[in-house]
Amino acid sequence: MKYLVTGGAGFIGSHLVEFLLTRGHSVIALDDLSTGSLENLKAIQRNPSFELVIDTVLNKPILERLSAKSEGVFHLAAAVGVRTVIEHPLSSLRTNVEGTTNVLESSVVFGRKVLLTSTSEVYGKNEDAPFKEEDNLIIGPTFIRRWGYACSKALDEFLAQAYFLEKKVPIIIARLFNTIGPRQTGRYGMVVPKFISQALSGKPITIYGDGKQSRCFTYVSDVVEALYLLFRKEGLAGGVFNIGTREEVTINELARKIKRFCHSDSPIIHIAPDKVYQEGFEDMRRRVPDLSRIEEAIDYRPKVKLNEALKRIIASYPHPNPPPTVGGDPNVRLGEG
Repeated sequence: MKYLVTGGAGFIGSHLVEFLLTRGHSVIALDDLSTGSLENLKAIQRNPSFELVIDTVLNKPILERLSAKSEGVFHLAAAVGVRTVIEHPLSSLRTNVEGTTNVLESSVVFGRKVLLTSTSEVYGKNEDAPFKEEDNLIIGPTFIRRWGYACSKALDEFLAQAYFLEKKVPIIIARLFNTIGPRQTGRYGMVVPKFISQALSGKPITIYGDGKQSRCFTYVSDVVEALYLLFRKEGLAGGVFNIGTREEVTINELARKIKRFCHSDSPIIHIAPDKVYQEGFEDMRRRVPDLSRIEEAIDYRPKVKLNEALKRIIASYPHPNPPPTVGGDPNVRLGEG
């Protein structure tokens, strides 16, 4: 098959493009390179089954032309990171909502199946973890800009469901929980690459808040395989699926792991979030997925534990004088620490 991947030069998108090519498919990647990078596609740029189009999902004629050439669409293009949403709310909302509308409209014309990547952010301030796909979405006030991202992605889901109901577009919605891996940048507020960069450079590892908030980090290879299997499985159209892990860790614990695996002397410090973001910034205390639905649908089982994921990511960073035990502390076994 030939797939269109929007946001194909981004962190997750580039890994998905590579995954699809290894499965023998052809891929068109659409990316405006606002947060994606040509460097992410360096290994496949000469692959005859790959085509990169540098443009935006806001360009509807381009989307229609590419949809006509493809047989299915993975829609990953979106505003990236809390910092982007807070600093550029208008462009973030436009990209998320107008871009998704254009993807869905183009899919109506050519009858293409669409997998929409959504986010665990849509659960908002719901505290009833682990989150099930049918749980209530509890969003904060409209004057706190960080909630604009959650609202826009929730609206994307509503749009996708409306196109499925009224226009018969076969859609699948995947809510991703804190994906991590090589090529992810800390530039937009992503915690793991930020901590690793700080630890390797000897700078303080900065935690926003008390660090007792917890997350479940999923390695990118597990995520892209799940996206592919959801798309290929028959009978899932109209479904919403969490993709994540049950391996929960506090941000304090995460910082300590990264410091240890980097063999770093960096101090760990705490900063009030509103010193960095908008005053009144709110963060969720726990973000843990219920995975029952995706396990039943595709027998989903994440393969990469957090310790191994962190070691792989650290190994992907340039080290001027890497110690022989980087990422391999003999006192830490996988799944522990």
